[in-house]
Amino acid sequence: MSIGPVEYVVIKFPGSHFTGEIAPEVVRLVEAGTVRILDFVFITRDENGETTWIELDALDGELTAGFLDEAAVLQGLLNEDDIALIATELDFNSSAALIVWENTWATSFADAVRRADGAIVAHDRIPRDAVLAAVAAAALEA
Repeated sequence: MSIGPVEYVVIKFPGSHFTGEIAPEVVRLVEAGTVRILDFVFITRDENGETTWIELDALDGELTAGFLDEAAVLQGLLNEDDIALIATELDFNSSAALIVWENTWATSFADAVRRADGAIVAHDRIPRDAVLAAVAAAALEA
């Protein structure tokens, strides 16, 4: 089976404040073939600390239109322990989206690495603030 790198992201929403800007961007990434949503859970923690969660396929279709290709989604990658761990880290009266996606843009590269018997030995994200600081420092030196 050909599959690109798979990552997860947790997006926290203090006060459960939503602007509606994220969903269209996720749809754009899916439609462009950049990512494929493999699992998605929306978690809320109320003012009393009680948590609830719902998977993407159970949300209102209008909210999730375009997020996933039903044939492609691998619901169930996240288990209750994963969800509970994130839920306990949420502040009261807040929410989080827990998304697992395949970086489909990198699938052919990942396949080439495997065919060459290569192995990725390190991979990490460089924090945005670190990149901005490095760019600013380089601009001062130029």
